[in-house]
Amino acid sequence: MTEDGARPENVDEYIASFSDRRRRDFLTRLRELCRAEAPTAAESLKWGNPAYSLGAILFMFAGYSKHANFAFTPSTTDAVTHRLGDFETGKGTIKLPYDRDIPTELLTEMIAHRIREFEVDGVKWM
Repeated sequence: MTEDGARPENVDEYIASFSDRRRRDFLTRLRELCRAEAPTAAESLKWGNPAYSLGAILFMFAGYSKHANFAFTPSTTDAVTHRLGDFETGKGTIKLPYDRDIPTELLTEMIAHRIREFEVDGVKWM
């Protein structure tokens, strides 16, 4: 929800709803990464959060007060588990604190893995 209580209708409104510029900039950079690495994916809001789909959800992100959360399928995070030691993780999610750099190389690899597992192996969203 936006600060005025309205539900964002698109990703622009979602990002604009964060009053802290640092968070808006961080989320904008995540969005740019998603668009660059999955240029044919449709961008929309799912469960109120930015999501990228090719017929099925590939991945999504969400902003919180102290971090962003990037969500993939558990099989995607399992594929790079050896590289996630510096991050708090959950079932298919990675917590990205706003006070750290975005792990662009890692997320790029994970996005490529997720697209491949969807297109080649038919792995749908959880």
